[in-house]
Amino acid sequence: MLNLAALLENSARTVPDRTAVVLGTQRLTYAELDTAARRVADLLCSRGIQPGDKVALSCPNLPWFPIVYYGILKAGGVVVPLNVLLKGREIAYHLADSEAKAYFCFEGTVDLPMGQEGWAGFGETPGCEDFFLMTAAPTAVSPIEGAETLTAALAGQSADFETVVTESGDTAVILYTSGTTGRPKGAELTHSNVMLNVLTCHKLFGEIERSSIPSARSSR
Repeated sequence: MLNLAALLENSARTVPDRTAVVLGTQRLTYAELDTAARRVADLLCSRGIQPGDKVALSCPNLPWFPIVYYGILKAGGVVVPLNVLLKGREIAYHLADSEAKAYFCFEGTVDLPMGQEGWAGFGETPGCEDFFLMTAAPTAVSPIEGAETLTAALAGQSADFETVVTESGDTAVILYTSGTTGRPKGAELTHSNVMLNVLTCHKLFGEIERSSIPSARSSR
C-alpha cells in the first residue's frame, strides 16, 4: 500500500505538535492538518466518492488546499487541481474531461471571483454531483445562493477515518497542461510518481543544505 497521505500521517505520528502550515498569524500543526483532512475524507465517502473517483480543487496557497488535497487522497480519490484563473466555461471543460464527481472551490475575492466562476462551471457539468465552497472566513455563510460551504458540510463528520488502501501505480493527481496545441489535457501522476519526486527533492535539497553549513574545522 502506497498512499501519498502516508507522508502527512507519518509526520502527524512522529511530530504531531510541529507546525505544518503557516498563513500570517494562523498556524496548523501536523496533527491538526491530519485531523482536518480525515474529516474531509469522511465527508467525501459519505457523499458516495469511491476509490479512483476524481475530485477537483480550485484554491490558492491557503490552509484549505493541503486540508482538501490530503482529504481526497485519504478517501482514495484522485486530486484534480485547477488553475485559479479559469473562467466558468473553462472549469466546466476540466470537470467534464476529468470526470470529476465533486468539486472544492475557494470563494475568491472581488478581483478574482473564483467561487462564482466555479459555481457557474459546476452548473454546466451534470456528472459533477457535489460542490463545496471554501469561504475566506471559515464560519461565514455562503455568499452564493444554493452553494454549500465546506464548513457546513463538515459539521458532524468524523475524524476517525482509516485511509483507503491504494497501490503505487494508482493515479493520485491529474495535472492539466496549458493546452498550447489544443485543449488542455490531463497528465496522470501515480502515488509512486509523486512519492519518488518528494524523496528525490528531499535528498537533493537536504544535501545542498548540509553542504552549505560550514564545518567546525572550516569555520575556525
